[in-house]
Amino acid sequence: MTESDGPNVFTVRLDAGAAEPPYEQVRRQVSEAVLAGILVPGSKLPTVRGLADELGVAVNTVAKSYRELESDGVIETRGRSGSFVAASGDPRMREGQTAALAFVERVRHLGFTRDEALDLVKGALRT
Repeated sequence: MTESDGPNVFTVRLDAGAAEPPYEQVRRQVSEAVLAGILVPGSKLPTVRGLADELGVAVNTVAKSYRELESDGVIETRGRSGSFVAASGDPRMREGQTAALAFVERVRHLGFTRDEALDLVKGALRT
């Protein structure tokens, strides 16, 4: 899965040994990529069948991920044109995305690694 309009490449990776089901892994990774600005509004997602083939999972697995992403306002489906990162989700999602992007920009400026930044977030969520 790639973002067609820029240099960033985004790939979904499934962990067969994870407790998290495959559909949730896909949903989470796409959501995180949108929040991080890797997938930007208007980015076209692979077809359900194409991504299922790429990942080696059932079509229904990816379809469930896409339905949940659409329900969350992360993506929008435009009939035969396909699925795209939504231009705007619900207000709560937009505000959360803005905060996440500001955080990412700041920790990059400070020189934190991805893992260090994630540890900061995990620690903050525990409080």
